Amino acid sequence: MTHPPDAPETKTPTGRRRDPKGTRDRLVRAALELFTTQGYHASTTPEIAAKAGVAEGTIYRHFASKEQLLNEIYRAGVRVFTTIVRDTPAALPCADRLERIATGWREVAVKNPHVVRLVFVSRVRSLLDPRSRDAAKELRDEVEKLIASGKAAGLVRPGAVEVWADVWLQVVGLMLERVANKEWTPDQAAPRLAVESAWAAIAAASTISGPSPTPPPTPPRAPAPGG
Repeated sequence: MTHPPDAPETKTPTGRRRDPKGTRDRLVRAALELFTTQGYHASTTPEIAAKAGVAEGTIYRHFASKEQLLNEIYRAGVRVFTTIVRDTPAALPCADRLERIATGWREVAVKNPHVVRLVFVSRVRSLLDPRSRDAAKELRDEVEKLIASGKAAGLVRPGAVEVWADVWLQVVGLMLERVANKEWTPDQAAPRLAVESAWAAIAAASTISGPSPTPPPTPPRAPAPGG
């Protein structure tokens, strides 16, 4: 459906200047919350507009369609997690870097749980455009490169790096989902144990004290974030 452009934003009927950036931000927050609580298809543009406190036509001043709105929000969310991966000091051992990444991601889950749900929990892969798929692949590639460096250093068990990335992401993703849903809190032991378990599942036996862990069964390949 084609929506005619509205008049340029200048002033409201009360004479106050409009704030296009503020309006866009409200639309993003409203859509993100609705997409991750009641689902993309169940969230209508009138609902998004009402939650943002604007007319429905205002959405189309900022986004060509609801699907474009989803994709822009998704890419912004993925960039948050990718930046955390890239910002961890490269000089640290693999285990320490992965722990810092998981901790940083957990902080996002506390402050903005809807972003975690969109990127790691919601099944939106079929709705992603090529740019969003590339963003998801970029995040996964960063995790795989880190784990590959750990394998090269003898810190990660032998085997396919993509499998160990799946294992680590699945366990950490579970932790993020529980924290985002407020089932776990950061001060509880559960999030820390989940991160430790994620590392133990992929670590070389020589890096773990005590009896060598039994290798986990090879899981099916996990979907990229948002898959």
